[in-house]
Amino acid sequence: MDTDAQLAQLPERDRSPDPDEGEGRRSRSARFPARARQWLAGGGPLRRAGLLLIVCLVFVLLVSSYVVQPFLIPSGSMKSTFQIGDRVLVNKLAYRFGNEPRRGDVIVFDGTDSFVQTRPAENPVAALVRKGASSVGLMRPAATDYIKRVVGIGGDRVRCCDKRGRLEVNGRPVLEDYLFPGDEPSQVPFDIVVPEGKLWVMGDHRSDSRDSRDHLGEPGGGTVPLDHVIGRADWIGWPLGRMTSLKRPGAFADVPDPGDPGHGAGGGHLGGPHG
Repeated sequence: MDTDAQLAQLPERDRSPDPDEGEGRRSRSARFPARARQWLAGGGPLRRAGLLLIVCLVFVLLVSSYVVQPFLIPSGSMKSTFQIGDRVLVNKLAYRFGNEPRRGDVIVFDGTDSFVQTRPAENPVAALVRKGASSVGLMRPAATDYIKRVVGIGGDRVRCCDKRGRLEVNGRPVLEDYLFPGDEPSQVPFDIVVPEGKLWVMGDHRSDSRDSRDHLGEPGGGTVPLDHVIGRADWIGWPLGRMTSLKRPGAFADVPDPGDPGHGAGGGHLGGPHG
């Protein structure tokens, strides 16, 4: 047989440097970017804008869930530190690395099992909408979320009032210059030793605040567990005219720690509901 004829009958070898292995043999990871580009190109600017919006929303929700969350002030219980409608930025990392709330800190916390014994029922769809909107400060927070000032930490004896009408922590009078003008430290007497791992919290507008004093006779005695703290209010972010950072007041600087000589440990609790 003629050699040239035999060579002509053999299939031609594919000399391309990257032969096509077929759609079925391509990896999914290699196909996905191409399909994604086709999908984006096919939708035009509107589709790309929608995708960008979704990415931004996801980013905002992640930041709000784990780093900083806007909190809409729903009532006047913290006047005049905050006004109704203020957006406060809550630092969720403040107590994540071994730090704990200190006297004078303003905290946001989940009041379930301390201020609220039964979680209110809520429609699942409405709850999802509220959670998303409140996470960016567009709606009021959940009914179980509160913002108050830490007055006593675990082991502190907190009582009110002394002969001059002042709050006392561990036997030391506290000059609360952050109180709403004209307010007394408390209209109802109380005397409590804060359990370890708990916090005693009060509003700055004492005559318009339902706080630890109101729940003395309930399970938990009005104290807030540390693991219910959501974060520390560090900034007022809105309105623009009220933008400022929040600093811990010096009112508690001279308060001795529990166990220090003469700190005034002991006692139980007195008093009842606060109007």
